[in-house]
Amino acid sequence: MCAQARDSERYTEIRNAKARRDFFIEDKFEAGVALRGTEVKSIRNGRAQINDAFGRVERGEVWLLNAHIDPYEYGTDNNHDARRPRKLLLHKHEIRKIAQAMDAGGRALVPLRLYFKEALVKVEVALGTGKKQFDKREDLKRRAQMREMGRALRPRR
Repeated sequence: MCAQARDSERYTEIRNAKARRDFFIEDKFEAGVALRGTEVKSIRNGRAQINDAFGRVERGEVWLLNAHIDPYEYGTDNNHDARRPRKLLLHKHEIRKIAQAMDAGGRALVPLRLYFKEALVKVEVALGTGKKQFDKREDLKRRAQMREMGRALRPRR
């Protein structure tokens, strides 16, 4: 019984694996997503991917572009397009803050995770500054050092 509960929770959250590797994450926002019914069913089945997705502000609205949600396998001929732009639902002051940060330059709107909050699909987006190659190397070195310290401090049996 417990294994089934854990297994069903496994697909309630879809993470962007590349986000923290490629960006310094600054401000985070929780946004609703305007979806069609078959898209929600595909997300619930864990058939979505946001690794290549990004956000853009156009005419006072925030759009999630390049997010891939597989067509629902039991849908009809009127199934959704897998990579269509999806509108993000945010407050006006949040949209204004995102637009100002992106207009200043050097920042991107990156989705971190796609998840269910009760019955609604939410996406956590963040303003991020792109990392350079040497920043990524520094992170790898720091992670390796922490791993070595953990091994040294672990009690021996």
